[in-house]
Amino acid sequence: MRKTLLCTILVLAATPFLCRDVSLAAAQNKGRVDLTGKWVFDVTTSAGSGTPTVTLKQSGEALTGHYSSTNLGEADLNGTVKGQDVTFKFVGTVQGMSVNVSYAGTIESSDAMKGTLDIGGLAQGSFTAKRQ
Repeated sequence: MRKTLLCTILVLAATPFLCRDVSLAAAQNKGRVDLTGKWVFDVTTSAGSGTPTVTLKQSGEALTGHYSSTNLGEADLNGTVKGQDVTFKFVGTVQGMSVNVSYAGTIESSDAMKGTLDIGGLAQGSFTAKRQ
């Protein structure tokens, strides 16, 4: 009887801690967004603006995909997603020259993100993106 009573007390005492850990894990997973899909970007830079299309594939924190625009051409990309932060890079083409392009942003919702970009140190700007 004492052993059963002691076990019951221990279980009841541990329940708030166990439930808190489960709730914390659920909240962390709830905030996770899978960016896989086709996105339309609205980009404004010191060198002009554009509306590239970006197809993303997310696997855990790894991001791969394809960038397509009239300003920088076609390129495969690589990046990461960590929490609400997203980054990706690729090599674009400007007037026949290869340039390193980097994007860094924040996931606003499952269908929107915004942030900044750098085009090989030649131009900087900002972007918003919507899932198609």
